[in-house]
Amino acid sequence: MKTLFKNGTVIDGSGNPPFTGDVLIQDDRILRVDTHIDEEADRVLDISGYQICPGLIDAHSHNDFFYDREDAEKFYRPFIEQGITTQITGNCSFSPFGMKEDTPYRDKIGGGLFDCLHPGSFEDFKKRAKGNLFVNMVPLIGNGSIRAGMTGYDNTPYTKEQIEEELTHVREAMEGGAFGGSFGFMYEPNRYSQKDELYAFAKEIAKYDGIVTIHPRACSIVSADYPLLTKKSHLEMGLDEAVEIMKESGCRLEYSHLIFTGQRSWKLLDKMLKVFHDNKNAGYPIAFDNYAFHYGASVITVVFPGWYAALSKEEAKKPVNRFKLSLTILMYRKVLGIDWEDMVVAYISDDHPEYEGYNVLELAEKEGVKPIDMYLKLVELSNRAGSIYLGKYYNDEIVKRLMEDELSVFMTDAWVEEKGLQNIAAFQTFPQFFVLAKRYGMAPEYIVRKMTGATADRYQIPERGYLKEGYKADITVIDFDHMKVDEKIPDKRPEGIVHVYVNGKPVMEDRKYLGGRNGEVVLKPKK
Repeated sequence: MKTLFKNGTVIDGSGNPPFTGDVLIQDDRILRVDTHIDEEADRVLDISGYQICPGLIDAHSHNDFFYDREDAEKFYRPFIEQGITTQITGNCSFSPFGMKEDTPYRDKIGGGLFDCLHPGSFEDFKKRAKGNLFVNMVPLIGNGSIRAGMTGYDNTPYTKEQIEEELTHVREAMEGGAFGGSFGFMYEPNRYSQKDELYAFAKEIAKYDGIVTIHPRACSIVSADYPLLTKKSHLEMGLDEAVEIMKESGCRLEYSHLIFTGQRSWKLLDKMLKVFHDNKNAGYPIAFDNYAFHYGASVITVVFPGWYAALSKEEAKKPVNRFKLSLTILMYRKVLGIDWEDMVVAYISDDHPEYEGYNVLELAEKEGVKPIDMYLKLVELSNRAGSIYLGKYYNDEIVKRLMEDELSVFMTDAWVEEKGLQNIAAFQTFPQFFVLAKRYGMAPEYIVRKMTGATADRYQIPERGYLKEGYKADITVIDFDHMKVDEKIPDKRPEGIVHVYVNGKPVMEDRKYLGGRNGEVVLKPKK
């Protein structure tokens, strides 16, 4: 089956200037890319006025936890409708493999965020995924999931024997074609891993020239994971820890989702970027990825102190403890630079959908109570398990600076929620990057490179990320001039994505979603 894309603006993923030309694919491969191709084809698509690019690559995803569900398609459709054909999965220490099939801790594998339906080895994952993927997956193995599979949420430091057992799972995955591994230091049980375990994991990945992605211990100026009084901000300390692991192990480092949570963290932008560039200039393989929007998914207890949560109901009601609680929450908010307007309810419970989509201040005004009382009501109604979207991750200037930075690539770090308000990142992130690129005067070929060739190079993904002869026929055709998102409707399909092909098969055509399980597990070649 030959398909010929005619008269498009070819943006090949290299960052080189675009040109008007044609792209010919046959089955799952690109046959030719040229200014003019005069060759018979089974299908000819006139894409005059549009830009043809390699399939877009999402540098940070968790969609490997949804492929084996009966309703799997709904978890992938919004990403395809963004033009995404490949996702790098297994981030933040979570992967659905790296453990024994009969682990007694199946409910702990996803750290409370994701449900792992079929735990097992990397080989098990590849067999189950074959023929069942809607997009391509570039797999990483999660340190936290290995640990959860072995000992659940036990916080006891690992012995040498346990570390060696952990490494058997790492070797199995890396020998089988995984691209690297991940840490997520904010999450159980990865937060309990000691240095000897972390270094051993990263060193094992480095033996295979794999990449290690790190969700740092802190993404704000202060956090609960470091002592309150420190010489450096906690955000800087989180990056220092990641750099230390890179230098100690010799691994390639991807710092996951560089964000600056809370307005008081914004002033640290230059300091953080300096650390990245100083290390890069010194020859270390370090880089980062980032969002397009100013907010991200969080939990209702983001400013809820642990000491109050530990009190009995009787103690919690005492005026002295309520007063202390109010002061503590006020301190957290002031130190972070977070307002009640920055906390938008995503989900409280099945019984209270009326709160979804409103921020805490709006709800307080509707119910005629103080914001602190409204917040505590939401915490209680959700049994401390509610979800919110937390603002002030960025401002416009930070997003622009990160987009311009040579070390950045783009990602969603989002998934389709089963209930509640959806995360706009799962539906509109990559089109938003295009919208911002136009606003800031960034060349289309520059922005496309960050979504394609640059990401493929960083993760060493073979045969993808470029429009080249012999490469896989992952294709995204965009209408750059008419790209449009709607921040008021998070789950609205963006405008401007025209055609999407995964391994040579159309999954979106003429702006209409077609679907199809055409993805595959991409494997890292052995050297």
